Amino acid sequence: MPDDTYTHGHHESVLRSHTWRTAANSAAYLLGVLTPGLELLDVGCGPGTITNDFGRLVAPGRVVGVDASPEIVERARAESPAANVSFEVGSAYALPFADGSFDVAHAHQVLQHLSDPVAALCEMRRVLRRGGRVAVRDGDYAGFVWAPREPALDRWMALYQEVTRRNGGEPDAGRYLLGWVRAAGFADVTMSSSTWTFADPESRRWWGGLWADRVRSSAFADQAVAYGLIDRVGLDEIAAGFGRWADDPDATFIVPHGEVLAVKP
Repeated sequence: MPDDTYTHGHHESVLRSHTWRTAANSAAYLLGVLTPGLELLDVGCGPGTITNDFGRLVAPGRVVGVDASPEIVERARAESPAANVSFEVGSAYALPFADGSFDVAHAHQVLQHLSDPVAALCEMRRVLRRGGRVAVRDGDYAGFVWAPREPALDRWMALYQEVTRRNGGEPDAGRYLLGWVRAAGFADVTMSSSTWTFADPESRRWWGGLWADRVRSSAFADQAVAYGLIDRVGLDEIAAGFGRWADDPDATFIVPHGEVLAVKP
């Protein structure tokens, strides 16, 4: 089983982003097939905000969130009030469930961090019932666009690409989901895409601020320095660039995602 390195880590600035996510802003492509009574597995669930939304949508059906971090699983458990939602520690490569346990297997922003995403998708297929659905969504960093031009953000993008690839991940995963899902043996594969857009003053401050903090203080920053790709002064310069971007009243940042729904034959 691969021993993958998670590029982001679990710094507060990362969790600030993860807890913002909801089923509405991060899994809209899946919502039309969710009905009461379904059993759903959320792989790489993080703090569980999307997972808890799923619990409300499929109740009285069961929802289980799985994450590799015991600390994050404990946080998710503490903040989940729903009786039909539970959380377990587990690897995407070795899910702790019997064959055919779920109707839906979901993963948001997970496959990009795995050195063998097809193996993880095969494991998700294993725990699905025949006719069950896999639902995966990932960003595509090379497709990120922003205005105005900001050299510090160009430097950040090149650095993020290099760090993630050093860790065995694929930062541009969104464009590869279709092929990965087909390689894992799924049928009736439907590819779509959607975006997050940060352009109003509040969302610009939020997005620019969390990335400035990530660049200075998260596992990504530590890895970039440890790999000899940049020093702390350089990281501060990139963080300042996010601040300049966020302060510009004309600033826009668009984050594209690939998303796939498919069926276990």
